[in-house]
Amino acid sequence: MNKANAALRVMIAGGGTGGHVIPALAIGRELRDQHGAEVRFVGTARGLETKLVPEAGFGLELVRSGQLKNVSLMTRARTMLDLPLGIVHCVGLLRSFRPQVVVGVGGYASGPAMMAALMLRIPTLAYEPNAVPGLTNRIVGKRVNAAAVNFAQTTSYFRNATVTGVPVRQEIFDIPVRPAGAAPRLLITAGSQGAQVFNNTLPQIAARLLAAVPGLTIVHQSGPRHLDATQAAYAASGADLARWDVKAFLTDMPQQYAACDLVLARSGSTVAELAAAGKPSLLVPFPQAADDHQRRNAEVFADAGAAVMLLQAQLTPELLLEQLVRLLLSPARLAEMSVNARSLAHPGALQRIGQMVLGLVR
Repeated sequence: MNKANAALRVMIAGGGTGGHVIPALAIGRELRDQHGAEVRFVGTARGLETKLVPEAGFGLELVRSGQLKNVSLMTRARTMLDLPLGIVHCVGLLRSFRPQVVVGVGGYASGPAMMAALMLRIPTLAYEPNAVPGLTNRIVGKRVNAAAVNFAQTTSYFRNATVTGVPVRQEIFDIPVRPAGAAPRLLITAGSQGAQVFNNTLPQIAARLLAAVPGLTIVHQSGPRHLDATQAAYAASGADLARWDVKAFLTDMPQQYAACDLVLARSGSTVAELAAAGKPSLLVPFPQAADDHQRRNAEVFADAGAAVMLLQAQLTPELLLEQLVRLLLSPARLAEMSVNARSLAHPGALQRIGQMVLGLVR
């Protein structure tokens, strides 16, 4: 712990999904453990932060805030009514906690907290992992003191933006290159809840895919709600039981990445791990993602030759089978995609973000 920074206080605002909460916690731990900061979080009652933040040992304040994008008119109206109350609430929290810096990570609570910080002239840092910022970061982007982003294309949305990358566990960066001649493996993942399009489509093609790619095995994360149905669909498909494994949730991602040759995934926060691991991917953006940011993330990876992108509206079992077979039977192309994926990685992102926070204090 750096005793020189013992009085450092930082408020981290935002959350909702794992894509917001997990990097926020990583930033909080970096500031607490490496710089002696007292860190407090601001979130909402509906997000994952209500579980994960207290488990990590941080204080959490809850404010009322909701969605403005891709929701009904009634929900939008309720959010607009809640927003001024949320800002007033956050002004009180900031005056009580007196942070030297407020970090906004996106999500429902980020808006009122960042707006309150700007009103009180408290230094602000916006964190943006996607190629296109969410609504809150687009609103405050030109007014924040600094921004930590994952893509060079994103810097134009902010004042004083730095391409830091996304905090990713060091174990994922340390994954070795797959040895030549290893039996091929396909990893299917879509965050903690899985993706229904994968759960529905993969069992339809599993038997043909396994027949077309000698020695192939499949590991499929379905999400807990869909585990039984997905396992039953694979079992009914006639696919060799010894060559597929459906799990509700994968807790050993460094090992899973190390053991696979290709990843079928969505293109939210997962893309940062794919880059760190140097894993070729077939990306199917979630079409309802706010501001279509998953499609923009996937486009960056596809343009760099690190991934192939398929839009869900165009996805059919036959097209998915064709693309998977083509990639899995092309080891030279997979090796090239792996190199291209690693070129998009940003080792040391967490340390750079921590130093940016300290720079705002100074």
